[in-house]
Amino acid sequence: MRTISTEFIEPSRLKRRRRLFFTSVFMLTSLATWFMADLLWRDDGIRGVEWPLLVLFVILFAHITIGFVTALLGFYVINRGGDSRLITRTVKPDEDVPLASTAIIMPVFNEDVSRVFEALRVIYRSLEATKKLEHFDFFILSDSTKPNQWIKEEVAWVELCKQVGGFGRIFYRKRRQQINKKAGNVADFLRRWGKNYRYMVVLDADSVMSGSALVQLVATMQKNPTVGIVQTAPRLVNGETLYARLQQFSNRLYSPLFLAGLNYWQQYDGNYWGHNAIIRVQPFIEHCALPSLPGSEPFGGRILSHDFVEAALMRKAGWGVWLAPDIDGTYEEGPPTLIDSAKRDRRWCQGNMQHSWLLSAKGFRPVNRFHLFMGVMAYVSSPLWLFFLILSTINVFNLVLYPSSGLFFDDSTTIILGYEFRVPEALILFALTMLLLFMPKVISVITTVQNRENAESFGGRWQVTISALLETAISALLAPINMLFNSKFVLFTLLGQGVSWITQNRGSDDDGDWREAILTHAPHVIFGLVWGASSFVLWPAFFWWLSPVIAGMVFSIPLSILLSKASLGQQMLRWGLFKTPEETNPPFELKRLRTNLEECYKHMQPIEVLRGDYGLLQAVLDPYVNAVHVSLLRQRKPSEESRDYFLQLRVRLLREGPAEFTTKEKMALMLDAESMLWLHRELWRVPSQSLAEWWRLAVRQYNVLTAAPITALYR
Repeated sequence: MRTISTEFIEPSRLKRRRRLFFTSVFMLTSLATWFMADLLWRDDGIRGVEWPLLVLFVILFAHITIGFVTALLGFYVINRGGDSRLITRTVKPDEDVPLASTAIIMPVFNEDVSRVFEALRVIYRSLEATKKLEHFDFFILSDSTKPNQWIKEEVAWVELCKQVGGFGRIFYRKRRQQINKKAGNVADFLRRWGKNYRYMVVLDADSVMSGSALVQLVATMQKNPTVGIVQTAPRLVNGETLYARLQQFSNRLYSPLFLAGLNYWQQYDGNYWGHNAIIRVQPFIEHCALPSLPGSEPFGGRILSHDFVEAALMRKAGWGVWLAPDIDGTYEEGPPTLIDSAKRDRRWCQGNMQHSWLLSAKGFRPVNRFHLFMGVMAYVSSPLWLFFLILSTINVFNLVLYPSSGLFFDDSTTIILGYEFRVPEALILFALTMLLLFMPKVISVITTVQNRENAESFGGRWQVTISALLETAISALLAPINMLFNSKFVLFTLLGQGVSWITQNRGSDDDGDWREAILTHAPHVIFGLVWGASSFVLWPAFFWWLSPVIAGMVFSIPLSILLSKASLGQQMLRWGLFKTPEETNPPFELKRLRTNLEECYKHMQPIEVLRGDYGLLQAVLDPYVNAVHVSLLRQRKPSEESRDYFLQLRVRLLREGPAEFTTKEKMALMLDAESMLWLHRELWRVPSQSLAEWWRLAVRQYNVLTAAPITALYR
């Protein structure tokens, strides 16, 4: 097992940090539990549904407390000038560290081609400006399943290489079989090319990183030979809808506290989030192969959320995993709408639920087990919260229907450390909960507005304060909606319903999809109306306590549509609300990306009649695209039976057109180099009357388009 150097932080010092963290969590949870138990005890002791109510309260309050204590420790660290035990501090500011070979890999799956390749262009140029480009190679690892998408990626790759001189440094690979999703895609890369690189930087399709950030990551790994992974803290950017802007504002304003607190107590037992991180290739290959879980999906089979597990396996082997919250120039984009966010959470939920198998895995470090447990709790806490609220409602109804000595919200005396207070105990418990939930936000706002420069980067002191208040109010309305979403996802996972691999929507539609919003949120509205009406009839006082939860459910449809509007998001930006430093003073990489994308989208000219199979059209018809496509295919010798099958497909395609073909048949032909060469030759050779009308139209359209560069359609 690899031994991590203790020179960076002494074991006794790290133990003190973790003791402070977990002791604080325990003490705050114990105090709240004492209040809750005393509250329930007052009416003839704890009985019936009150026992599970108490147990659920302890679990949920501990979950809240963990976040609060992490933020509080982060405030302590930031207030004293930062943590001296940051992994990046091992590299001196002016130190020129010799770099090593590094692969920058970007797995893609039916993504916006312009967004993917323009981001790579920006990263390439940014690295070029650092004069360290010779240490980096780029890999686009495609698992796209749509013929159009595939051809667009190939043409965009060739054009990018031509324009930046990237041949031999920027590579494109399309997998024949999409085995094990993203984790399998990365594993395939490592089997083929991993031995050529000491490090790899993993990006998502929406990631952007500056050249200086990449150089800093490699230098940090070079200076710390016992470190296996360094995870950066990417900032959310480029949000257009109100929902996306809310998310990126809260991420930018509140995350520094939590990131500083996380690094304070986890140190080299950090976590991996799957992207915008650097990985030491050799130990990753040797130790981070993902096991298959017992049983079948959704709980068993191949691991869906691989990142937490890979971090645990790296630590099991003795390599350090660090968080680097202070590295600037690392960005990603978030989902544009509430429903798109829920679709992503559906996939993450199943992956995190699988981690319950690994909580007792042999050899894992305690902190890694804690990370896995918190990943499970991120989703399980929602049905627990829902169950807690339902049990609370049942308990209140019992007190109303069968009155005893009093209710929760009487004027009883509260005793703390022997002193009596004429305050309802439930009110104190409520205040303590609100303190833990909202104090990190209050601290973040105060810390920001105290520094004029920081406040101006968020739009100004008044703007950041108003934005934080609005974000808090909207988040309170969204919380019960997300609770119902996640409760449904957990239930479906427990019932054995797996999830398919879908492309994340990264765009925006200002009109909103009313039909999807109604179908998605109608159960939330009905549930909220029934729950609220029954509560009001039986006890109006309890209804008003419950009203923040009910309101989010009842108004979920218009709220979802409102948050999906890009025009409203842009109006907020003009008013200076929900503004982030990346918008106030945009870094070069983000400005260049936006300019490039505006230019790309302006020149896109989709052909309406042929759009559905335009990629196949170009791969067969255009000699340039055909040559590029065939050159990227692996040459295989098919069996005689396969040859006959492909020959039948080729003839059918020319005579009938692609409309009669399934996606599977189109992909099969496009994977066969001999078929693509034959189709191109025969299409230009045979008389037009032997071709389907679709191909005759395609040839006429192509002859018109040759007046302009065909590749402009893919920009």
